[in-house]
Amino acid sequence: MKAQSSATPVPPVAVAAHRDRAGLGTLQAALGVIAFSLTFPATAWGLEGFGPWSLVAVRSVLAALVAGGCLLAAGAPPRTPGRAWGRIPPPDRRHWPGLAVVGAGVVLGFPMLTTLALRTSTTAHAAVVVGLLPLTTALLSALRAGSRPSRTFWAAALAGAAAVAVFTVRQSGGAPTTADLYLFAALLVCAAGYTEGGRLARVMPGRQVIGWALVLCLPLTVPAAAVALALEPVRLTAHSVAGLLWVAAGSQFLGLVVWYRGMAAIGIPKASQLQLAQPLLTLVWSVLLLNERLTPAAPLTAAAVLVCIAVTQRTRA
Repeated sequence: MKAQSSATPVPPVAVAAHRDRAGLGTLQAALGVIAFSLTFPATAWGLEGFGPWSLVAVRSVLAALVAGGCLLAAGAPPRTPGRAWGRIPPPDRRHWPGLAVVGAGVVLGFPMLTTLALRTSTTAHAAVVVGLLPLTTALLSALRAGSRPSRTFWAAALAGAAAVAVFTVRQSGGAPTTADLYLFAALLVCAAGYTEGGRLARVMPGRQVIGWALVLCLPLTVPAAAVALALEPVRLTAHSVAGLLWVAAGSQFLGLVVWYRGMAAIGIPKASQLQLAQPLLTLVWSVLLLNERLTPAAPLTAAAVLVCIAVTQRTRA
């Protein structure tokens, strides 16, 4: 009599469902990257009519209003029988520290630091420097979420990071500029926000992760917007208004909704490496929307980083 195998075969339906979920997660994360790639050009447009503090504070308030409206309109199954639909209950208390990290990283820290950097840096230069974000996110994910990517994954991620580091040093004349320091600080706070957001998106929808983080920041962003608008001159133009609306609704809310959904579906490290394509996309937007002239090193570096993304996506993360 043959001994039965102890391993339980996985039903084909379950395998197909897993593949479909992974494919949808990759698509959602990719849509987030496309939304983020427009952030720097839109910020440059916004700075044509707003001061840096006004732009960041107002974009956060507008994004919070959009997010709050979605939270109210979406509704959710009530936690206790007999309650009406139409209101999403606040997250559990244990999730608030993580939401605070998301708010500090992607709602306040990253927008402020990158906006300050873009006052003296081109969007092309800033985009390539921020190409280090995937590696930074993967590192924090390994520390915080316990993910263990393969050696091939790390080798490809480090190669992409090295290409960005060489580009930064060469473009800065051998030493980082003040804008570069702002950008490197932005990498750290944003990676922390991505890691916590991706972790929370496993237990709540992505729209709730960024939605509650934006609402949590309102006691800070509303007074900041009022003060900044009173102190900094405002000159409304088509570019400045369009830039403000995109960084508020597109980058700050909708992009993060699909991004966190994608991270929850395919894992933080693998999703983060999709952002290696972001510098190349931003270079395209900087030429089309801002008429910037690229140095030969910028597209070459972005292309080298893009090769690394192909390797990371074919490895187990």
